[in-house]
Amino acid sequence: MAVLMTHVLVVNAGSSSLKLALLDDTDEVVDSVTLDRWSGEDETEDIKRFVAALPHVDAVGHRIVHGGTDFIGPTRLDQDVRHRIASLSDLAPLHQPRGIAGIDAVGTVLPDTPAVACFDTAFHHELPAAAAMYALPRTWNDRWALRRYGFHGLSHAHVARRVAELLGPGQRVVSCHLGSGASLAAIRDGRSVDTSMGFTPLAGLVMATRSGDVDPGLVLWLLHHGGVDADELSDVLEHRSGLAGLTGGTGDLRDVVGNDDPTVKLALDVYLHRLRREIAAMAAAMNGLDVLVFTGGVGEHQPAVRAAAADGLAFLGVRVSAAANAAGDTDITATPATARTLVLPAREDVEIARQVRSVL
Repeated sequence: MAVLMTHVLVVNAGSSSLKLALLDDTDEVVDSVTLDRWSGEDETEDIKRFVAALPHVDAVGHRIVHGGTDFIGPTRLDQDVRHRIASLSDLAPLHQPRGIAGIDAVGTVLPDTPAVACFDTAFHHELPAAAAMYALPRTWNDRWALRRYGFHGLSHAHVARRVAELLGPGQRVVSCHLGSGASLAAIRDGRSVDTSMGFTPLAGLVMATRSGDVDPGLVLWLLHHGGVDADELSDVLEHRSGLAGLTGGTGDLRDVVGNDDPTVKLALDVYLHRLRREIAAMAAAMNGLDVLVFTGGVGEHQPAVRAAAADGLAFLGVRVSAAANAAGDTDITATPATARTLVLPAREDVEIARQVRSVL
């Protein structure tokens, strides 16, 4: 007999924090908490206190960054699934171990509550072969499952759903998830047909501390001729590049926008150049653009970034209303644009709760 899962506890384990939110059957947040500097699976006291104050929890949904080729949809958790998820840690070393820690910690607090893993890569699993495949030896691609996996799929999936609700189905959408990590998705008829991230979450746009796309020949040169070893290179590309590397700061875009320092202004120009270029590439993958969506912390809260990106996309029919953009309206399209421009909240929690209910 099917059981209606009304209250879903959504668990999002970040690189240094743990976010918990209880959603009811209307996807309203009943209660939420962010545990900053959360150390891992052994730190459960704050989780116990939070859960004890909740009315009830019918199911748990975990955000997991990488599903590899095995997990192409939400999957009910058991020990076998947990171990298979852990085996993918080398593909997302910053995120996957934290996701496992979240599974273990919440599982300790709620051992008898059904739990579901929801994967950021799953939304992109049906990418066309031409978009997913790397031009490497086929034997390598087959042996190691080398392909463009794509990430932020839970956010992009929510964007696809909301655009269909607001404007109807059949739209050609470029979804811009812009935050500390950032990626684009080309979404046609609700499906991902291209995306800016690749085999790992390091590819694509310039991010807060991540480099985005870098010439692989440059990477090889650093390894063979620059005296940089693999561990240092990995640390630099993940933690000391992007806006942080270009500015010598934290990489927080709030410290970059409006800063008159020439070095910082150049860093913003590099960020915006890559953003505009990749939006155009996503539109090309769909032979046009009907809707441009900004979401994520930067996408939702930085009108200057939205305006600057749109200024370079007039040839795609994008025009943004200065007043609506400054006010943070949902629809910031200016007349007579042929493509709509929307600002939508990033609601991975809603997408996770929906996927949990679909499984249970």
